Amino acid sequence: MKTLFDSFNLGDLTLPNRIVMAPLTRARADENDVPTDLMSRYYVQRASAGFIISEAINITRRSQSFERSPGLYSDEQTAGWRKVVSNVHEAGGRIVAQLWHTGRASSFALLKGEAPVSPSGVNDDLHTLHVWGQMQNGVYTKIHATPSKGLTAEEVRETVMEYRKGAENARAAGFDGVEIHAANGYLIHQFLSPTINQRTDEYGGSIENRARFLREIILQVAEVMPLERIGVRISPFADYNNVRDPKPVETYKYVAAMLQELGVGYLHVADTNGWFDRPDLPELLLIVRPAYSGTLIVNGGIDGEKAAQLVKDGLTDLVAFGRAFIANPDLVRRLEKGLPVSMPTPNDWYGGSEKGYTDFPEHEAGVA
Repeated sequence: MKTLFDSFNLGDLTLPNRIVMAPLTRARADENDVPTDLMSRYYVQRASAGFIISEAINITRRSQSFERSPGLYSDEQTAGWRKVVSNVHEAGGRIVAQLWHTGRASSFALLKGEAPVSPSGVNDDLHTLHVWGQMQNGVYTKIHATPSKGLTAEEVRETVMEYRKGAENARAAGFDGVEIHAANGYLIHQFLSPTINQRTDEYGGSIENRARFLREIILQVAEVMPLERIGVRISPFADYNNVRDPKPVETYKYVAAMLQELGVGYLHVADTNGWFDRPDLPELLLIVRPAYSGTLIVNGGIDGEKAAQLVKDGLTDLVAFGRAFIANPDLVRRLEKGLPVSMPTPNDWYGGSEKGYTDFPEHEAGVA
């Protein structure tokens, strides 16, 4: 019988358990979006996870939904991540870099006066997009998205190469792999949606064309990282950032089959609506499992009991926990020993310093 605490081979990477730390935007980078020593401490505290998926990392200066989110496009940023990764490895952990481009979910205020980019410049719903900034007094708050401009075909191809460069920098920093962020209404997700992607060239129209952007990214990243070290995150039913795909089942059956064909190391399925007590996981599994037989990670509103059952029943290989890892750096031990699991305070999720970030204690032995 499989359990959350059994080891698992992710390609040639041996995981000590099947509990994954999900990517969590925390916005603690410095003013140049360089990882800090505080960030290193945060990840080291959680190194007992089977593996860590880093917070989403911007692959270009044209990507920014959250001020002070880290980048991986400069030498300084790469050097900062090298320190983080080295410290996680010294603590016995494993960590992959989530490569991120936010696309239209941004603001000129975060992009040094430039317009955000998108597949087609669809801007009828800017009030629904999630863009966050840090005020002068340190308070982190939602700000207005500003109109995006559609990418030219040449700019699309340049963006593909920015993903490749992000993977090159991830490898230089020592990451154990990369996860391509194709979920939550960000740029790749925008290309997959026929509502947001209204292009008439080879990157728009049919699902084959709308998925071409993701396909080309994977092929380029695979020239830098072994395919078994490349994951892809999707969220087919996500309302977040309002992609408005009218036929998500059709879209993601195709995407799952494409990922099977390409042979990526894992598929990470985020039940984004599960965050809001509207879980779609059974339907998501029915979409992806018939087409994709590789390593599967599921995430979104899943507690320890549910996670254990999913693994036991063979419905998934690994389970990613996000919010639970914020307040419980020793989450693996807590789940294994049946100890209480704390929940974080939302006010401390983004920005700030150690409060609500690295100041959560491990559970003391003998304490109820």
